[in-house]
Amino acid sequence: MTQPSTTVPPPTSPSSDIPNTAPSSGSTAGRLAKGQIGTFDLVFFVVAAAAPLTVLAGVAPFAIGIGGPGTPLGYLVSGALLVLFAAGFTAMSRYVRNAGAFYAYVARGLGRTLGVATAYLATLSYNLVAPGVAAGFGYFASTTLSDLTGAELPWWPLSTLCVLGTGVLGWLRVTLSAKVLGVALVLEVLVLLVMDIGVLAGRGTDALDLTSFDPSVLASSGGMAGMFVLVIGAFTGFEATAIYAEEARDPKRTVPRATFVAIGFLALFYAVGVWILMGSFGTDESVAMARSSDGPQLTFHAADQFVGPWLADSMHVLIVVSAFAATLAFHNAAARYLYALGREGLLPRRLGRVSARQGSPVTAVVVQTVFGLVIVVGGALIGADPYSEIFLWTNSTGVLGIMIMQALAALAVCFFFRRDRCGMSVWRVAVAPLIAFVGLAVLSVLATLHFDLLTGRTGAVNAALLVPLPVVLVAGIVVALRIRRTDPGRYAQLTEVDVERD
Repeated sequence: MTQPSTTVPPPTSPSSDIPNTAPSSGSTAGRLAKGQIGTFDLVFFVVAAAAPLTVLAGVAPFAIGIGGPGTPLGYLVSGALLVLFAAGFTAMSRYVRNAGAFYAYVARGLGRTLGVATAYLATLSYNLVAPGVAAGFGYFASTTLSDLTGAELPWWPLSTLCVLGTGVLGWLRVTLSAKVLGVALVLEVLVLLVMDIGVLAGRGTDALDLTSFDPSVLASSGGMAGMFVLVIGAFTGFEATAIYAEEARDPKRTVPRATFVAIGFLALFYAVGVWILMGSFGTDESVAMARSSDGPQLTFHAADQFVGPWLADSMHVLIVVSAFAATLAFHNAAARYLYALGREGLLPRRLGRVSARQGSPVTAVVVQTVFGLVIVVGGALIGADPYSEIFLWTNSTGVLGIMIMQALAALAVCFFFRRDRCGMSVWRVAVAPLIAFVGLAVLSVLATLHFDLLTGRTGAVNAALLVPLPVVLVAGIVVALRIRRTDPGRYAQLTEVDVERD
């Protein structure tokens, strides 16, 4: 395993089919467009993928029902854990810049064999989340149209339009996606802030119950483990900052800044938003409402009562926008993993093709779009429910896979810097990532044990949804060992692309 060095090593000789030169303004075939994305573009990708309106309107009531009064603190604790992860993650981002972020990190820290296994896990996870969120888009769009206009339209044509729309945007320059996500994010945040202001204006300090941030209240909750499973999933997608490192301007500064800004914003926005939401009807009453059959409407009821029906209606519309933005963000991430694996030869090499005009991973975009259409149309043909089955099931498997990769990446940071910290503190490259690894590993185990909270199912369904994760991990190990045995030179080149050292 190659260790980081404070000097620039002589260039290695790449294999004949793995490029090792930097892209130039998007025109070089096989390479992504360089210098296209700034700090706030990255933040938009990350926060839009997290879909704050969908979280606070669609997921937070479930978390409140399970975690009780301490739920706002749960969001802060989760954010703190991910800040520890980001400390090491961004330190390593200075030396490993690869569109297959997680697997490249694991390969450089824990060895290429485990890195390849992580590559397959990443590809599965992100490619499941994107069409699942598209199914959620169809569900929200269909119900919103029905509520506002009375028109009845099936969910699947709307989801199909969502998949095709994200495919077109994914084909075009990545900066256009950033602009679309930026507009969507501003609208989401604005409507939630209006609700918060309305609640505070109506209830004043009565809406601010400080017991929600009492650690003993959180610890005494019988559903704390299940609550953390839901809460940690609300941050999924923040690691996309490293996925876009090849396309970022000045990635040594852009990636760390965007990562910390995104995590900090999400942690505070979620915690304060859930805190005020619970205070809208009083903490105890809100928890009781969240646990009732009307729980999913808690956020909309608060908007209606404290601001007016127009805000609740606006939220119903914007949750559709939120779902589209999240689909676009995950589509772009999934396409870049397909591209990275194609470039490495771990998947068909045609996936590593880049549009000379747009600088986008064109073949990977098409494949991800087709996969999304298969999930959406296939789900419609078998009569699957778009939300409780397609959305929840694909995202449950995908989010758990991403959590496992986060844990592995945190451990990889420790090993990558174990001999040479490159002038960085022990805290940043050893202690913080080790704490993050332990926390994420525990949360991954809890998510597996409480998988029914994510899927709403038990027994064979959950087993079928969990099995793909170890299967792809084993498949990746087998592929890596075969490459090492049959082509040692190629094995040695894996993940060498875009590895840089100061």
